[in-house]
Amino acid sequence: MNDDALLRYSRQIMLEQVDIAGQERLLAGHALVIGAGGLGSPVALYLAAAGMGRLTLADDDAVELSNLQRQIAHGTADLGRAKAESAREAALALNPDAEIRAITERLEGEALAAAVAEADVVLDCTDRFTSRYAINAACRAAGVPLVSGAAIRFSGQLAVFDPRDAESPCYACLYPPDDGGDEALSCAESGVVAPLVGLIGSFQALEAIKLVAHAGQVHRGLSTFDGLSGQWRHFRVPRDPACPVCGG
Repeated sequence: MNDDALLRYSRQIMLEQVDIAGQERLLAGHALVIGAGGLGSPVALYLAAAGMGRLTLADDDAVELSNLQRQIAHGTADLGRAKAESAREAALALNPDAEIRAITERLEGEALAAAVAEADVVLDCTDRFTSRYAINAACRAAGVPLVSGAAIRFSGQLAVFDPRDAESPCYACLYPPDDGGDEALSCAESGVVAPLVGLIGSFQALEAIKLVAHAGQVHRGLSTFDGLSGQWRHFRVPRDPACPVCGG
């Protein structure tokens, strides 16, 4: 790190859990952020600002007026632009030294597997169960940690699934595919209060930083937040031996 980098990241470097070694791991790290909307916006901005050396932002959607209530990486001037490109530009404005790639098509199949395999950590900022299952399977196959977030109405949740940990469950252990997710539970159909996505997205970014910097203990289980009461709850999530993705 040069003098400018030492000054830019000084407030993190002074943390004994991070120090110079942890910051250097961040600068050498690569995070894949799938979804550049409500959750992906704070994730991209905070990871870039904190010094994640490489960011890949994937989203096949374009910025719409209804997004601006909560998707803080985009502004009115970005209406109609690809979200991945808009978020890339916003993140680079915070930290021009970051290497940020925008993918403007949907990641699936071999493209998803290849993108996951290149990353040190994957952040699922999507809002559909089909996407979440596919991302989870790709992370499990590649042995890459997955930080999963969700936010709807006044409720949010976060879980970290780490295939490198023999005791860690996967997303399919928490939500078995046979149960069938309610695909209607998206912000477009159900609504969401604006700051909630910032809270959960920031939580996701924190866990990604901890994973890459080797700082502290990685989150275990499932944390849920009730925005109406302001209460957090934490649940243990055991690995399911019959899970179709990670069982056996």
